[in-house]
Amino acid sequence: MKNNIVFEARTSRNFLKYRSSLREIARKNRSFETEAEKVMWDVILRDKRMGYKFTRQKPIGRFVVDFYCSKLSLVVEIDGSSHDSKLERDKLRDKYLKQCGLTTIRYINSDVLTKTLFVESNLRKKIEQLSSHPCQGRG
Repeated sequence: MKNNIVFEARTSRNFLKYRSSLREIARKNRSFETEAEKVMWDVILRDKRMGYKFTRQKPIGRFVVDFYCSKLSLVVEIDGSSHDSKLERDKLRDKYLKQCGLTTIRYINSDVLTKTLFVESNLRKKIEQLSSHPCQGRG
């Protein structure tokens, strides 16, 4: 079963597949980003500030992730208070993304907004760990 999920999530050229209906949702999400997503993008991720290109609101499989770096096979999620009631859904989502060969890192809105330097430093450390891993760059 696991192999089927991974296989279905990738094209023959190893690109991640996604439901085409998610394209419009991703566009809308980019237009109506949360304040924390705006800070994460404008202050931390935009213009290769972490040394890697990130995209925002990236459709992957049946989900739209907040931020994605294909070189590191990395997903960065920003969780607001609405995620408190979605913990089980988030676990299933993270499991699916892991089966696609992706690593997910989560931050909460309040940390991005009030502890921006900590989030940036923490993410930089995690990126360094991922980039030094022998499987890095598979996505």
